[in-house]
Amino acid sequence: MKRKWILLNAAMLAGALLIVISCAVNPVTGKRQFMFMSEAQEVAMGISYDPQVLATFGVYDDPELQAFVQARGTEMANISHRPNLEFHVKVVDSPVVNAFAVPGGFIYLTRGILAQFNNEAELMGVIGHEMGHITARHSVSQMTKQQLGTLLLIGGMIASEQFANYAQYAMQGMELLFLSFSRENEREADALGSEYATKMAYDATKMADFFNVLNKMNMASSHGGVPTFLSTHPDPGDRYNAVLRDSKAWQVSLGLPSYKINGDSYLQLIDGIIYGEDPKQGYTDDNTFYHPGLKFKFSYPAGWKLTNAPTQVTVQPEDGKALILFTLSNQKSLQAAADSSLVQYGLKLQRSERRTVNGLPAIVTLSKQESKDQSTGAVSTTAVLSYFIEYGSMYYLFHSVSAEADFANYANIMEASMKTFARLTDPYRLNVKPDKVYVKTVPRTGPLSSAFASFGVSQDMMNELALLNNMELNDQVKAGKLIKIVSK
Repeated sequence: MKRKWILLNAAMLAGALLIVISCAVNPVTGKRQFMFMSEAQEVAMGISYDPQVLATFGVYDDPELQAFVQARGTEMANISHRPNLEFHVKVVDSPVVNAFAVPGGFIYLTRGILAQFNNEAELMGVIGHEMGHITARHSVSQMTKQQLGTLLLIGGMIASEQFANYAQYAMQGMELLFLSFSRENEREADALGSEYATKMAYDATKMADFFNVLNKMNMASSHGGVPTFLSTHPDPGDRYNAVLRDSKAWQVSLGLPSYKINGDSYLQLIDGIIYGEDPKQGYTDDNTFYHPGLKFKFSYPAGWKLTNAPTQVTVQPEDGKALILFTLSNQKSLQAAADSSLVQYGLKLQRSERRTVNGLPAIVTLSKQESKDQSTGAVSTTAVLSYFIEYGSMYYLFHSVSAEADFANYANIMEASMKTFARLTDPYRLNVKPDKVYVKTVPRTGPLSSAFASFGVSQDMMNELALLNNMELNDQVKAGKLIKIVSK
């Protein structure tokens, strides 16, 4: 649940795309191919999409880091296959390890992936990879196979497809970021990343090392409704060795005297970067969700799973037969929030009443929704109990959803959760500090585990931090080496 939770409007994006079929020369391959979007439309789409991305994830608050990635991106753009295209490289405030490319020259790196890099060469390899998707127009090609505005990004938000429509709208329009590229596209982007980074005199073999780290992390899963790198950038097969071969071939071809890694300078650049979830964007403790940024809290049923996605929170039991969805309305009044939600989901109102929830004005509605199975013709009915709550100048909404046949089993426990929404005033809960990456100098030569111990790293964190440093705990580290640890 991000700053102000601006809900994305997929229709705005779709309206900006005046799709045309034309025959153009691919900037990378030099071959003529059918394109469903002109370059001008591609750029216009990126410009219209960028503020939505930043409103959803937030810009990571580190001007020096932002300036650094933009400067390196601009330098790389000049030696790319599309030097006349203006590229924009930005760091977004997400703990997920991923990077995204949007047509028109927009590249987004999460703070999560920057924390995972151990040198500038890895960073430049991944920027080159994302730039390769843009220069080869992979996203444009993918978009011709999709119908934006009808796609749903569900992956991991909820367990049951039955309630998919209740999780779709807050992330609707994000599909462009999370289109999964083909293995052929990935192979080409890997090769272009190797080419671009090496032409800038970076050791692009380090990109292979980073991909190896991702495999160790098993990063193909989704995190809080936002896909991780390997889920949007599938391994084209033997990726590690292919990147090594490409990078070494370019090094031989260019014949430069040396290739940059820039480990220490990069680590110093990210010293203090937030690691993992940022509590100010919402956190859970003892079955209560706290949001220090927006100063509210609510409890949820024991044993249910809470997922804090960029624009919404979902809570669901293990059996997947019910769902509590919590998000923010973009309407201008409490009644408008209730009315628009009913229309949006095609709900048939059964009853509505005004109440107060812990002193806050609220509207409570009970609705039903009928849906028809296109293959069997069977009609199913879903029951929805909703709470619309006014807090300050914002309008929050809960939807508690279950099949009508199961609703009696879940209604009371879901309503009890919605009734706990309240102001957050406890200074202890408001002032929780995030974990951060700190760069330390190894005091004496010895195994990495000993270096961690000297900095007070707990035993249960050592394996995670070894991976963060792309090392093993028994690796020997020399006195004076810089390593990463995590602490408050």
